[in-house]
Amino acid sequence: MKIYVVGFGPGDMAQISPQAVEAIKKSDVIVGYDCYISLIYDLIKDKIIFSSGMRKEVDRGLKAVEYALMGKTVSVISSGDAGVYGMAGLVYELSAEYNQIEIEVVPGITAALSAAAVLGAPIGHDFAVISLSDFLTDREVIKKRIICASEADFVICLYNPSSRSRPHHLEKACEYMLKYKSADTVCGYVKNIARLGQSYKICTLSQLKDEKADMFTTIIVGNSQTKIINSKMVTPRGYKIL
Repeated sequence: MKIYVVGFGPGDMAQISPQAVEAIKKSDVIVGYDCYISLIYDLIKDKIIFSSGMRKEVDRGLKAVEYALMGKTVSVISSGDAGVYGMAGLVYELSAEYNQIEIEVVPGITAALSAAAVLGAPIGHDFAVISLSDFLTDREVIKKRIICASEADFVICLYNPSSRSRPHHLEKACEYMLKYKSADTVCGYVKNIARLGQSYKICTLSQLKDEKADMFTTIIVGNSQTKIINSKMVTPRGYKIL
């Protein structure tokens, strides 16, 4: 009885690890969000597939446990890394009563890393990752985390910046950050990382406040040392360059 919880990266097959591919190949059943299933369908089309939509994570986790208890080897897939806003923790919680189920988490390239590579080298020093989705986290908690990370001069990577139901979350987050970060702070964002239609933009924090983003956009807000070098975003580590 085994469940792999697999992070397959941003979606480009060139960025999925051999370990992830091997876990999927060993699995009888693939469980995942509809969009994620479509991204790697060619790799899993000969498997039993259970998919569902947004906000059905618990249902998917329970189905994975159900299949495992039937003796199936299961891969629960997540884009990016399965342990970063992914399914790994939930699968452990849902299988807590079933110690006969072996769980193996397979890491993947999370959005902060893949976005950073597109933008240049913006997370070369300490950084914080914060989701702006208030589906599972109270808005006041999110606000406090943004303020504390800004006050401490972290580079901040923002996941889930906006959606149809919360179109102004990015704008509000920028307002909080602007209390502690300069309006000229270098920022960047990437849409559809490693997928069809990928695009990116580098701007200032004051400009970011008015940019349009969606759930497929990852944003990186620099610290006080972040600068632009050859049209790319760079946060120095602090090396002395002779």
